[in-house]
Amino acid sequence: MTATDFLLSEGVILLAAALAFVILFRRFGLGAVLGYLVAGALVGPFGLGLVGGGESKMAIAEIGIVLLLFLVGLELNPSRLWRLKRDIFGLGLMQVTLCGLALAAFIFVATGFSGPAALALGLPLALSSTAQVLPGLKSSGRINSPFGEKAFSVLLFQDLAIVPLITIIATLSRAPADPSAPPGWLLVLYTMGAIIGLVLVGRFVLQPLLSLVGRLGERELFVALGLFTVLTAASLMHALHLSTALGAFVAGVMLADSPYRHEIEADVEPFRTILLGLFFVAVGMVLDLGVIARSPFFIFGMAIMLVVIKVGIITLVARLFGMDFRGALALGLLLSQGGEFAFVLFGQAQTALLIEASAGSMFSAIVTLSMMTTPFLLVLARRLEFSAAGDKDLEGPDDAPRGGVIVVGYGRFGQTVAQMLWRQGTRVTLIDQKPAQIELSGQFNTKVYYGDGTRVDLLRRAGAEDASLIAFCHDDRNFGPKAMKPIVEAFPQAAIFVRAFDRRQVIAFDGMEIAHVQRELFESSVAMGRMALAELGVSPDEVAEIEHQYRLNDQARLDKQLAEGNLLAARDLIWNPSRAMKLSPEPLIGDDA
Repeated sequence: MTATDFLLSEGVILLAAALAFVILFRRFGLGAVLGYLVAGALVGPFGLGLVGGGESKMAIAEIGIVLLLFLVGLELNPSRLWRLKRDIFGLGLMQVTLCGLALAAFIFVATGFSGPAALALGLPLALSSTAQVLPGLKSSGRINSPFGEKAFSVLLFQDLAIVPLITIIATLSRAPADPSAPPGWLLVLYTMGAIIGLVLVGRFVLQPLLSLVGRLGERELFVALGLFTVLTAASLMHALHLSTALGAFVAGVMLADSPYRHEIEADVEPFRTILLGLFFVAVGMVLDLGVIARSPFFIFGMAIMLVVIKVGIITLVARLFGMDFRGALALGLLLSQGGEFAFVLFGQAQTALLIEASAGSMFSAIVTLSMMTTPFLLVLARRLEFSAAGDKDLEGPDDAPRGGVIVVGYGRFGQTVAQMLWRQGTRVTLIDQKPAQIELSGQFNTKVYYGDGTRVDLLRRAGAEDASLIAFCHDDRNFGPKAMKPIVEAFPQAAIFVRAFDRRQVIAFDGMEIAHVQRELFESSVAMGRMALAELGVSPDEVAEIEHQYRLNDQARLDKQLAEGNLLAARDLIWNPSRAMKLSPEPLIGDDA
């Protein structure tokens, strides 16, 4: 078979397994990462043996981690990063040091390994999985919350710690010195020099280049420039024996203030998603099931102890840095797994003759198993609302002014509703459960209270019993009658307004005592249709008549759908080319229409 044959056949197998298990695990609320890990373990050389070369695939897929750190850097400008210095170099340093030493001591006592070997294994276990934690924080909108910033600060320091950890392993090495390997102090200088160099290149080369590409308006150039930036920064760090992810992160920070940041982020994101998924598949592939079968109690026991020790120490350290107990415990659960860079450091330890290959395989399996626990621990944390309570700086609505209107959800929809009410002089209480949105609103001198505004108890705390109107402006398409019924019953004096995602949600609310349900895109789409007709030369009177007829027709469709409770009702009323010609046989805008 040619290289192309291998690539195609293995690609089909990997993608099929990944799709099947990710869909399955998503269906049961266990997350995509666990699906990727199980898929890799099943089809890999230690499972069914359908695909081989897990190490080589992992080396390629590590670019996904590089892209992830680049995208995170795009969200953190230098001034904000400076504000996090206490958490990065305080909380992060204590976490890595205490967890590393505690795990090394436990390994020394539990296994009888030598002191240097225990250190070479324990210190890498202090690192957490950036590739698991950061996507979860980003997707939930918590990356910029106080809780998310602490988690990110620890992860960033862990990435910085790779250089000193490599130096420690090299110092403990029993192997003959490698004359080509740079000493530790030189690696530190390399790190500082590379960061300064990337800052200067970002300021004086990338920014002007982005402006040029922006003027040309070619989307492909943004894709190429984004990938070129990431790979160049990673290549520079790799050539200096430093962390490639750190280089990509610095490059992202340098572009965080660029007006083209969102364009680059949108172009790079698909590559990050695919490669990060492949990385987790590769991690599952290198999981040696034979090693687990030979020492199941030791490996499972060590994986459990790894999680327990890290949860305990991180919780304690977070408490020392001002987090309440529930928030500190949430942080411990979030960062309790082993990390992907442990595999690299175990390889360094083997090269340094500190551990044997069998020990490296065993502890790689331990790290992989600990990574498999993360989705379950995150589910536990969410159910107990650890992460929500961890946002100590976010104020609940207990002290909100009473009376007036409550607006739940202060995104782009809620902002318009609230501002129009303010213009009339109405008192408005804003509630949102996205910390990033609350923080951003604070920068515009707007007070938004934190909480789930669909809960009756929280609405009571916000003064809903005295409110004349409650407007649900959040974008939850799953918000339905089950959640709405207790609200309507608890606050009968308040007119209820609801933002609906589509007709399905409108139909779902039919029959309830709701004052108004507004489809979120209806008015804006009608406005664009009106402008499109005007641009095509249709007279203002004809535009107004078409809009009037469309509104009547749409309402007739909706009335019939509500009466039957069926989205497919009144299909014959939909305006399509054939029906439109029957309604208006003459062209509207001339002979060429």
